[in-house]
Amino acid sequence: MVTAEKTEAAVQAEGGRKRTADLLARAETQELLAAWDALAEKPVAQPVRGPETGLVMVRGRIGGGGAPFNLGEVTVTRATVRLASGSVGHAQALGTDRGKARLSAIFDALWQEEATRGFVEERLLSPIAQRIADDTNRKAEETAATRVDFFTMVRGDN
Repeated sequence: MVTAEKTEAAVQAEGGRKRTADLLARAETQELLAAWDALAEKPVAQPVRGPETGLVMVRGRIGGGGAPFNLGEVTVTRATVRLASGSVGHAQALGTDRGKARLSAIFDALWQEEATRGFVEERLLSPIAQRIADDTNRKAEETAATRVDFFTMVRGDN
């Protein structure tokens, strides 16, 4: 039973880590800087890798289900840091903003620590998730405003 509990906890933590990485990749630099400024104690972060910029091949599918093809390359910046506590954070972001990648990696490492997870969730991840949801809703409303309903009238001459 203890093994099953550990396994479930590991699965939940991994899902949370995936969500964290996704939100940090979609964060804006201003959001990261505001959260950094709000930290009471700035962590000491030692670079493990990067930040470094490179290219990643993006693949696509026609119609979402066709044969895959190489669409093109995009610029990506990644970073890995180790905090003084030993937590290691990783981050990737589209573009060439090395500061964003470094801060994202630091916040990934802070999210892994119980003492700072609540801060990262409340001050950074929740506002990012809300911004993304608001943007999605706004786009859906704009699209719905242009929707055209077609109908067919049946003649009574059958």
